[in-house]
Amino acid sequence: MARNVGGAQKRRKEEGADYKPSADPKDGKDTKDIKPKSDDAPVMTRKTKQVLLLAALCLAPYFYQLLTVELQEGVKRSIFINLLMSIGGYFLTVRLIPVASKYLLRKNMFGYDINKKGSEAGTLKVPESLGLVTGIVFLAVAIVFQPIFFTPDHAWLPEYNAGLMCICFMLFLGFVDDVLDLPWRVKLVLPSIAALPLLMVYAGHTTILIPKPMQGLVGTSLLELGWIYKLYMGLLVVFCTNSVNILAGVNGLEVGQTLVIACAVLSFNVMRMGKQYLYVETPEDILRQEAHCFSIFLMQPLVAACLGLLVYNWYPSSVFVGDTFTYFAGMALAVVGILGHFSETLLVFFLPQVINFLYSTPQLFKIVYCPRHRLPSFDPKTKLLTGSNDMNLVNLFLRTFGRCTEQTLCIRLLLFQALCCVICFVLHKLLEGWYK
Repeated sequence: MARNVGGAQKRRKEEGADYKPSADPKDGKDTKDIKPKSDDAPVMTRKTKQVLLLAALCLAPYFYQLLTVELQEGVKRSIFINLLMSIGGYFLTVRLIPVASKYLLRKNMFGYDINKKGSEAGTLKVPESLGLVTGIVFLAVAIVFQPIFFTPDHAWLPEYNAGLMCICFMLFLGFVDDVLDLPWRVKLVLPSIAALPLLMVYAGHTTILIPKPMQGLVGTSLLELGWIYKLYMGLLVVFCTNSVNILAGVNGLEVGQTLVIACAVLSFNVMRMGKQYLYVETPEDILRQEAHCFSIFLMQPLVAACLGLLVYNWYPSSVFVGDTFTYFAGMALAVVGILGHFSETLLVFFLPQVINFLYSTPQLFKIVYCPRHRLPSFDPKTKLLTGSNDMNLVNLFLRTFGRCTEQTLCIRLLLFQALCCVICFVLHKLLEGWYK
């Protein structure tokens, strides 16, 4: 059984699937090498300095707000306890990934980096599906933290557990996809199945707030959607999980975009918990505050686990994250957007993924020829990537801004991701009080 699984993995990578980057020891500057203890263990390089710099840039707005926004003492204490546990999750992820990589290689779960094809780095076997470690650490932190904030009769406890169940379910299905290499039509169904626990237990409102300029036309400020709202929730889960998976194929891009979005969500949560937005005087205010607390308690462990994975996945990557990570990360973001009641804001944070999906639609639905993989071409002499005519954001950036190294391309895409998040906050401030 293990040999068949490994064979499927090897064939999938050799045929040119959208596999993720591998490590090139010659390119690894300012890295800490971890020497393998046996022939089965890969050569792992830690890009700690680069990742900590990225973390400082992404988390600076959140920490500033966390220290300056006035919150209830009990809430702030719970957030800091969750933060300390998340930091522990980061170190645990960093320690477990080399161990898991060794066992994955033994089972022939590895790939070759197509963005380094023709160079020595393109011949290295890179362990696949390391998103499994990230997901397990995330779930462990979230579950252990549960009794610290939630009492057995807490109103949010069923939805909290349902959210964790959906994330766990999606992590499992993502790993199944990495092993079996499922077709796209099946990948669209998987998130819908994984979202069932959340949809079944969801007890929140199914109404939407009509924008003020349109309330006169509709005749009401609130519109009850009923089952249509739950259908929207299911579609949001499908989009979030698959959109992270589609915008991929560059060292650190999948984890990096998740990190940027999660940090933006954290900043938004703290901002909405400030007294200028929330007075905690009515039952509705209390529910809103708990919704944002719920989001923070899941996003902090997600950020920490992503940073631990990015230490090895940043260019030159020593591991591949696999569909295991992209499905897990997309589901985690969708869960907090739905249960935190800010799905519209979440979609603006996902603007690069929305653009990439819309631009890729002709190829994804076979209107235009879609190759097995849609990655740029690599020049082994110059080590530069050249954009192909394939319709995705990665190639569009290369065609627009010119050839560049893989690391530069990833940084450009992450800067665009961060810019879209900043635009979301600006729009939120400009439209506040007028739009809703």
